[in-house]
Amino acid sequence: MRIDKLLANMGFGTRKEVKQLLKTGLVRVNDAIIKDAKTHVNPEQQQVTVNGETVEYKEFIYLMMNKPQGVISATEDNHDQTVIDLLEHEDLIFEPFPVGRLDKDTEGLLLITNDGQLAHQLLSPKKHVPKTYFALINDVVGEEDIEAFKHGVTLDDGYETKPGVLKVLEAGPTSKIELTITEGKFHQVKRMFEAVGKRVMYLKRIQMGPLPLDETLELGEYRELTDEEIELLREATGK
Repeated sequence: MRIDKLLANMGFGTRKEVKQLLKTGLVRVNDAIIKDAKTHVNPEQQQVTVNGETVEYKEFIYLMMNKPQGVISATEDNHDQTVIDLLEHEDLIFEPFPVGRLDKDTEGLLLITNDGQLAHQLLSPKKHVPKTYFALINDVVGEEDIEAFKHGVTLDDGYETKPGVLKVLEAGPTSKIELTITEGKFHQVKRMFEAVGKRVMYLKRIQMGPLPLDETLELGEYRELTDEEIELLREATGK
């Protein structure tokens, strides 16, 4: 990889700014001063420093966000704030994007990455990666609903959903439930409950594949995934 591309990718400025930085003699590779922007380096085998500070190069970034309501799962929008708008500059330089989407009024676990291959695998219908949601429902949820979801329900457009695992945490005039599904149709959880004559009042994604939401994250906060968590996601997709 060219030294100017590496430094630009790691947030040291535009290519033009990086070339100016190189001219100052502050960039070294294995203690040798590098001024030529076209110099190729291997960041895994060579030490790159800027003004004595080691540059920790990484190609991919993997973030877990506790998405708040009112923010949309997109990279940019002309009207609404996006999840990408919530990221720090040091993370924006990797040009990450949300893995799938949560509705504007839905909270909870959202993965954000620039690893297109892993994102594709996590969203692929063939991989059946489960997603679990917590919801408040405006009515009593009972055994008949559990059975209906177990066999799949017919949505308003005639689509037959794959089986879902519905768990009633608290039944009452307002029921608390958890629902695990393996697909991600538009507004699917809301439409599944509409199919059985009920309405979702509040929705939060609490798990994707083997990865639960870090409950220490406040709404709008995010953190990098650990190496172990990244490996769990890869195993879930068979990568």
